Amino acid sequence: MSKLRNLSSERLPHDVVIDILTRLPVKSLIRFRCVSKSWYSTITDPIFITKHLNLNKSSSSYNNHNGFLLYTDHKQLYTAACNDDPTLTLTEVCRFQIPFPVDMVDYCNGMFLIFGNCDTLIYLWNPSIQKFKMLTIAAGRNGYSLGLAYHCQNNDFKILKIVLNSIFCNNKGPRFDAKVYSLSTDLWRRIEFSVESIPNVGSILEIQYEPFLFFNGALHIMAYTWGENNTNNFILSFDVNDEIFREIRLPENYLDRFIFAYQAVHRLVVFKGSLALIVFGPPVFDYEDGDVLDKCDIWVMGQYGVVESWTKKTVGLKRMKNFFGCTESGQLLIIKPPGRMVSYDPESLYENNIGISSPNWMAYTTDLMESLVLLDHK
Repeated sequence: MSKLRNLSSERLPHDVVIDILTRLPVKSLIRFRCVSKSWYSTITDPIFITKHLNLNKSSSSYNNHNGFLLYTDHKQLYTAACNDDPTLTLTEVCRFQIPFPVDMVDYCNGMFLIFGNCDTLIYLWNPSIQKFKMLTIAAGRNGYSLGLAYHCQNNDFKILKIVLNSIFCNNKGPRFDAKVYSLSTDLWRRIEFSVESIPNVGSILEIQYEPFLFFNGALHIMAYTWGENNTNNFILSFDVNDEIFREIRLPENYLDRFIFAYQAVHRLVVFKGSLALIVFGPPVFDYEDGDVLDKCDIWVMGQYGVVESWTKKTVGLKRMKNFFGCTESGQLLIIKPPGRMVSYDPESLYENNIGISSPNWMAYTTDLMESLVLLDHK
C-alpha cells in the first residue's frame, strides 16, 4: 500500500498517474479507491470512467481469441472465450452470480439490460463491479420493445423504448410512442416517432417484440405497416446520434418460398460484419419435440442501407428449437431437440455440439469489456 501512496505523490505528475490507472483492470481499481481521497475521487470521476472504457474498447480487438459467448442459467452469467472455427472450442473466462431472478434483454459494451421480478422495472447491470441501476417503466414487458446502445460521440449509454400508445383507437393517431433514456442525464425523454420515408407513420401495424439489434450506430427491429392490399415488412432503424427513425427496405418477395409466410420467424443479426435477416419457416409441430423450425434463408445486406445489395443464401438447416445469434465467422448458434446447443456452419454444413445445456439467454461478442460504468451512479 505504501508503494501505491508513493505512486500518487509528487514523484509522478498527475497526468502520468491517471494514464497508469486507466490501464489497470477493474478489480484493481475498485480496491485502489481506498488508497486515498484523491484516488477515490479520480477513479469515480465520470471523465476517468469514460477514458477507462474507451481504452478497454480499443484494446479488446487484440485478445487472443476470436470472440466470447455470454450465456446464463437461472443463477449465473457465464463468459467463455471461443476460437471462431468450426470446432468452436470454449474456455470459461469468468462467471458472475445473479442475485435475483432476471430475464436478459440486451448487451452492449459490457453493460446488460435486464428485467427483474417486477414487470414495471428494468435494470442496467455492470457485472464487472456488481452494480445495478434500477429504472421504472410505465407498462408491463408485453407492451413494448427495448434496445440498449452506446452513443460513442457522447460516450453515453442509451435505452430506446417503443410502446403501444394507450390512447390509440379506431386507427387514429400513432399506434406507438417512443422514449429514450440517457445514462448521462438519468432521464427518459419522449421523442418523435416518425419515419421519413413512410408518409403516415400511424399506419405501422406491429413491431417485433424482440430486443433491438445495435449495429452501425443504430438500433434495428422488424416492423410491419398496412398497405393498400397487404402488409409491408421492413426494418425500422433508430440512429443513436441524431435520434431519427428510418426505414430499411427488405428484398422483394423474400418470403416467396415459405408456405404460410405470415408465420415465418424473422431474426435480425450481424452476419460476417453486415446487417442480415435470417428467416425461418413457420413452426412445424412434432409429436416428440413440439414446435420445430426447418427452412432457413439468410439475407445479407452487403452495403448498409442499399436495398439492391441484399443477397440470399438458402441453408439446409432442419429441426431447430431456438436461435441465439451468429459468431463473427457466420456460425449459427442454435438449440436442436431435445435441448442440444450447437454451432452450425451454413457454408460447410458442419454441426458442432458446444456442450452448453439449454441456456436461458446467449449472446456472442468480440468486445468483452470490463468497465467502471455505473460506479458514479447511486
